[in-house]
Amino acid sequence: MKLIVGEGSCGLAAGAGSVHARLQELLDQSNPNNVQLGITGCIGMCFLEPIVDLYEDDGTLHRLVKLTEKDADTIYDAVTSGDLGKLGDITITDDDASFLSQQTRVALRDCGIIDPMNIDDYIARDGYKAISTILKEGWTQEEVIQQIDEAGLRGRGGAGFPTAFKWRAARDAEGDEKYLICNADEGDPGAFMDRAVIEGDPHNLIEGMLIGAYSIGAETCIVYVRAEYPLAIVRLKQAIVDAKARGFLGKNILGSDFSCDFIIKQGAGAFVCGEETALIESLQGQRGMPRLKPPFPAQAGYWYKPSNINNVETYANVPWIINNGGAAFSAMGTEDSKGTKVFALTGKVRRGGLVEIPMGKTLRHVIFDIGGGIRNDKEFKAVQLGGPSGGCIPAEKLDTIIDYKALGATGAIMGSGGMVVMDESTCMVGMAKFFLDFTAKESCGKCVACRIGTKRMLDILGRIVDGKGEEGDIEKLEELCIAIKDDALCGLGQTAPNPVLTTIRYFRNEFEAHIADKSCPAGECRELISYHIDPDKCRRCSACARQCPVNAIAGDRNTPYEINTDLCIKCGNCRTACKFDAVHVH
Repeated sequence: MKLIVGEGSCGLAAGAGSVHARLQELLDQSNPNNVQLGITGCIGMCFLEPIVDLYEDDGTLHRLVKLTEKDADTIYDAVTSGDLGKLGDITITDDDASFLSQQTRVALRDCGIIDPMNIDDYIARDGYKAISTILKEGWTQEEVIQQIDEAGLRGRGGAGFPTAFKWRAARDAEGDEKYLICNADEGDPGAFMDRAVIEGDPHNLIEGMLIGAYSIGAETCIVYVRAEYPLAIVRLKQAIVDAKARGFLGKNILGSDFSCDFIIKQGAGAFVCGEETALIESLQGQRGMPRLKPPFPAQAGYWYKPSNINNVETYANVPWIINNGGAAFSAMGTEDSKGTKVFALTGKVRRGGLVEIPMGKTLRHVIFDIGGGIRNDKEFKAVQLGGPSGGCIPAEKLDTIIDYKALGATGAIMGSGGMVVMDESTCMVGMAKFFLDFTAKESCGKCVACRIGTKRMLDILGRIVDGKGEEGDIEKLEELCIAIKDDALCGLGQTAPNPVLTTIRYFRNEFEAHIADKSCPAGECRELISYHIDPDKCRRCSACARQCPVNAIAGDRNTPYEINTDLCIKCGNCRTACKFDAVHVH
């Protein structure tokens, strides 16, 4: 019998470490059934963490969820007594289990299943089989690239550029030294796909990059990863050490003429370094600022040598494609967008986590069937797709299919895969301001359009949410959006206006209400709302008054409580504290 604790960052943040420690303590004291205790990465069910998977000797799985340290005693009692019926209250429900059963996993196929610190676990699931086949059977570079071409794999980092095209360009470029680079600088708010892959299946990334390096003729692979991902870095470093010890890295890999080593570079967290030429500048010790193109990295990249850059998810698909054939991958998805795509589903959704589905599924399927719909039975309002470079897609577009062309038609983009769900309580003007604030702060400042244009847009949005918007502000925003998209140097600036353009396109009425009526329809903008207590609903319990940090609420057992709006700082504590729905926002 085995107990496997989910120890991705989400699991550890939820308390998986203390659950593991308690199980270890109990098993060290007495383990009559010889129960094995291990770890794995995030399986994607972040909403159920901490998770422990119990495997019986015949392979039967019992998934135990939302655990506390106290639940470790229940698990220990059940496994040592042989009475697994004691696990009933902490076993996953069929409804929650459907979160995974509705997915098709390729990039995430081993995440949450194998021990990321154990190379044998990876090898047991066909790990390093793809690179072994290529080297032992003597595949040519073109034969490898042809499989990627047949698969129709497009870059999963945002732009969706055909991977085979980039690999061929790097292979054909003249140069005595070439580099293969992984962009793991995952900077979108609400995105954590790359982190989960590295934490949960680091050898898959290594193997995918090895195949890419072989196909372009590179002997050095570089992983540019955010320093804010310490657990991912620790596990990737260990995976590199283990791969070298087994002969999968270094000189003459598996007895072939192919040699390749790995380097990890920790980035400082600049969003602009997600742009490939800015990333290269950072790798070279310079400030992360985009280069003018052409030349493209395939001709003049790292140290101006031919280089290829893809993101983590792109490489994570490669071993599966080689093992199963490009045709098997292209059989999934749509004519324009092949294979599967991983999304980080977050926001006002019941079941948040990692979702991998074939291209061609609808947004409704992901949000309502897999994600379980909106929390607290509120109305769905919009989904932000593609992070700060993406756009807001409204409820009437919920049946849009997920592929590059269809999402582009809505004004959003696929992006790296962040999917932030919003309900009726979200102010769309405030949401546009939130994402633009991010991109304005992350602008490298190299080009005027991005450096000044985003700041000017942010000033206008700030005035609007503060109730100081003026007639003509919407038109000014649209004019600035077009200018920035046309004139910005890199993808960060060119896509920065997307959240603003899509919110104006689909929620123009909210902008007009903020400007003309000085009101926020969602009741979210502080300067445009006030809190009031309904005397008919007030039960005079004083809960609201006790939570008010500025003593703006008065009342007693005989008098309904009232809010002094002159003193109120609009923190919302009173509304949260009231159990009788007596506090309203006007």
